[in-house]
Amino acid sequence: MKYLITGGAGFIGSHLAEKLIARGDQVVVFDNLSTGSVSNLSGIKGKIKFEQGNILDKVVIDKLVSKSDCVVHLAAALGVFNIVNKSLESLKTNIQGSEVVLEACDKYRKPVLIASTSEIYGKNDKVPLNEEDDRIIGHPLKSRWSYSEAKAVDESLAYFYYLENKLPIRIVRFFNTVGPRQVGHYGMVVPRFVSAALKNEPLFVYGSGNQIRCFCHVDDAVRALLLVIDSEKAVCKVFNVGNNQQISIMELANKVIELTGSSSAIEKIPYEKAYPEGFEDMQRRVPDISKIKQVLGWTPEINLDQTIKDIATFISK
Repeated sequence: MKYLITGGAGFIGSHLAEKLIARGDQVVVFDNLSTGSVSNLSGIKGKIKFEQGNILDKVVIDKLVSKSDCVVHLAAALGVFNIVNKSLESLKTNIQGSEVVLEACDKYRKPVLIASTSEIYGKNDKVPLNEEDDRIIGHPLKSRWSYSEAKAVDESLAYFYYLENKLPIRIVRFFNTVGPRQVGHYGMVVPRFVSAALKNEPLFVYGSGNQIRCFCHVDDAVRALLLVIDSEKAVCKVFNVGNNQQISIMELANKVIELTGSSSAIEKIPYEKAYPEGFEDMQRRVPDISKIKQVLGWTPEINLDQTIKDIATFISK
């Protein structure tokens, strides 16, 4: 199979590319390198085709999709800081980019996987969140919610391409995927904590630190991706992909310090100092992963301790 991975030089995309190459598939990576890096692909250099470009370039996307057997659409503006500080650019990339990809996939009848996010659920505080739960979203003029809105449009576009044109689409909603190659300067908390701990610098906890999150190792997430891509049972279905083991951000900070043997202190920063006025955070976000377990037999296997150690090892290289 020949796969096109948009955003393939990014954190998740590069890991997926490695796994596809390892099993004998061909891979074309398309990325604008805004948050991805060619260095993420160093382990498979010479084994893939890499093309740098803009996801809004219809001509290039049309050409690449036409030559592929399957498309994995991971390209997106992501990270809390990116979304809040570059809202217009993020909206255009996330909505129009998916429209360009889906249009080309429909034209050439290519199966496509759309990467979505737990941000879809917005302020819904149900525990755990399953794929059929309602979205509860804040005011449309608050940049905090623009990412959720964009990914919801992506999902709807994909779904209606299936309903009206029978385009084989698949959708996954990632819940806090973490691991080697993820960087912390776009707001990702685990690599940010680990990087600071390794330097014995303060770990900055935003807000109370009582927020509950669940973190899934990228290897587990990519294993789920491959199952979704490969299975006909996954066509026109949405799957949560995440680990359902819960931890508070304060507990996470303490765990990182302990596992890295760090002398770092923990400092709390009020939201109003960390983010623009009116920023809203979710106090708890836990995935219900029973659907992907039932349909595809997937469950996460790597615990948070090992995930933190893997990130620390990568950063220390």
